[in-house]
Amino acid sequence: MSLLPQLRYPTVAQLVAFARALALRRPALCALRQVGVSRAGRPIHLLSVGHARRAVLVVAGAHANEPTGGATLLALAERVLGERELRSDTSWHFLLCADPDGASLHVTPAPRSLYEYHLGFFRPAAEEQPEWAPSVLPPDRLPPETQALTGVIDELRPYLQVTLHGTDLGGSWVQLTKDLPGLAEPFAKSAAELHIPVETGASDAAGWSASGPGVHVMPSPGAGAAYPSMPDDARHSTWYHAHRYGGLTAVVEVPMWASDLVDDAAQHPAPAAAIRRLARRLLRDGTEVDRVLAEALPRLEGVDGPLLRAARWALELVPGLAADWMHTPPADNTMAYVGSVDAFARRLPLRAAAMLLRVLRETDDLAAPRLDRLVAVWSDAFAERFRARWVPLEHQVEHQSRTVVAAALYARERAA
Repeated sequence: MSLLPQLRYPTVAQLVAFARALALRRPALCALRQVGVSRAGRPIHLLSVGHARRAVLVVAGAHANEPTGGATLLALAERVLGERELRSDTSWHFLLCADPDGASLHVTPAPRSLYEYHLGFFRPAAEEQPEWAPSVLPPDRLPPETQALTGVIDELRPYLQVTLHGTDLGGSWVQLTKDLPGLAEPFAKSAAELHIPVETGASDAAGWSASGPGVHVMPSPGAGAAYPSMPDDARHSTWYHAHRYGGLTAVVEVPMWASDLVDDAAQHPAPAAAIRRLARRLLRDGTEVDRVLAEALPRLEGVDGPLLRAARWALELVPGLAADWMHTPPADNTMAYVGSVDAFARRLPLRAAAMLLRVLRETDDLAAPRLDRLVAVWSDAFAERFRARWVPLEHQVEHQSRTVVAAALYARERAA
């Protein structure tokens, strides 16, 4: 009997319990083992299904605020066990949670609104993110979570690594480190069947080529970045570690709340002017959170932790990103891209405010009520502007699972 219906957004403990139950139920095919520890000493587990030399690696939990991946991982493990052809010449390996410390800090029960989602929000600074750390830190300073992930890649040499990501509000898209011709068709079909919009102009993939709507191929390491100020570069992340063994990585994004505004491929009438307006709003909102932080800092003397570090890191990104938008031509001229930039400009100061609010509440700081009102107003405005509608978790999981399986099939053909 499936354990998945009993779990909504599963905790790390539930993921481990599920994997252990699978390994006990099917010991000839499944094995669960520890492959590392976090900075705080939490174990990092890998569930393996099958024994073939050719391997697919699926990673969940790289970003704590993107909880769908854990549920998708459980569904994929059961599907691989139930469909012999998926494991006929391929072993599947599931990293249950790449950042268990982060998962312990982000709280997502079953949020009924963006405001409720942000009340438990956590996303660490780049150097504390397992996949992004290599893009901002030298090799001798990489966190143990990154070392565990790259160690698994070195051991398995997967022809495909899939990392399960998500967005709070928007659409679904895929990022590839190498093209997988043909993937766009099953991806789009799945999204349409499940009423999930395809994010055709994702700002995360600004300036990248597309092999089909919503399927973006990362540029070569020598290409210029669309946002020069951003300190982290996907081309130096763990996503590229599989290349040394001839493999590639697919990043599969799925929204918690959908917006039908993100798949409009029509040309925007004045994209540069619109993005400059968004840059000014980003600066204004970032400055508002900065003021609260500056006022509270004397009362926070001696307080240091991942929430405060992450809030400050997010605020530090604001001036450079606004300058990028002000002074460089738009990477894309579509309505979808301008909408994605609009979401990014709302998201960054809102996340900083949400994490700072958690710090202020923990210390009973007098500025907490003011920041709470700001998080509430910005969350509601975000949802209203994009006409947010909840995507049932089973649809999030099904779409992400289908896309992973399709990517594995196309990657297997590519590697043959």
